[in-house]
Amino acid sequence: MFSNAEIGIDLGTANILIYSKSKGIVLNEPSVVAIDINTKQVVAVGADAKEMIGKTPKNIVPIRPLRDGVIADYDVTAQMLKALLKKVSKKAGISTRKPTVVVCTPSGSTSVERRAIHNAVTSYGAKNVHLIEEPVAAAIGADLPVDEPTANVVVDIGGGTSEVGIISFGGVVACNSVRVAGDSLDDEIIQYVRKQYNVLIGEHTAEQIKMEIAYAHPKHEEMTMDIRGRDMVTGLPKTIEITSMEIYHAIKESLEQILDTIRATLEECPPELSGDIVDRGIVLTGGGALLNGMKDWIADKINVPVHMAPNPLESVAIGTGRALKMITKLQKAAK
Repeated sequence: MFSNAEIGIDLGTANILIYSKSKGIVLNEPSVVAIDINTKQVVAVGADAKEMIGKTPKNIVPIRPLRDGVIADYDVTAQMLKALLKKVSKKAGISTRKPTVVVCTPSGSTSVERRAIHNAVTSYGAKNVHLIEEPVAAAIGADLPVDEPTANVVVDIGGGTSEVGIISFGGVVACNSVRVAGDSLDDEIIQYVRKQYNVLIGEHTAEQIKMEIAYAHPKHEEMTMDIRGRDMVTGLPKTIEITSMEIYHAIKESLEQILDTIRATLEECPPELSGDIVDRGIVLTGGGALLNGMKDWIADKINVPVHMAPNPLESVAIGTGRALKMITKLQKAAK
């Protein structure tokens, strides 16, 4: 055991990932906390709490304390971090006493939101806390040469926000963030089923639909899926069949917003770096990058090569951890 552990935290809206310098990714759990509202005690965190969504008695409420990539409920986030770091300490045998921590923040977050993230980690007892912008962390985790004078374009589609960043010389040259991502797609699916079929479905079902039959590209082999929900007229359980084309139309508007953000960022790129983008293209990271047909759809729309990061779901966490080595260099570039 060493007294000053070095860890990286990807404080995501959908999932929290913790990276240890010595062991790599040591935790990947949903950002959910179940709280007993009578006693204000934390009942479960992570995967155990996510299982409870929509299935708990009235006194136990599953909460997602992070919304749109930033802290929505400060106290619950601090409790969740504490519980998850304890879990890491037990499971991976890593000392989390007075660690040096690097946490990623959305590029569009305000100084107040950054301060909340900083304080939540400090309250656990971290010795030093460094904040790094999400596109930079994603680029490092996707093995891009961020400290070279070439344009590295990263599109990180997470749970709460989609971040597009152009990185060169270890700093952000241009970047835009939109609060449209995986959660927005789930909401669009829930609203569509409700309007079209008068059936209420939960977040978990919407996420399953998105993962199995949602397509970003209109040209695809149509698929169908049986889903269960509650009939809004009779109040009874009901099974309906839904097609991938219907889901494409339901999420199309949100996907267009992400595309507009990519275009806006590319338009801000200095001319000297534009040539690099034509040659090297852009790299997709985050859970949203795994949506069926996403890579081909973006490539068709912006006419530059589109690549998938080696490990899209873990890119930001890996980059956050690796940034421990280069934090001083990155901070100098940011000044």
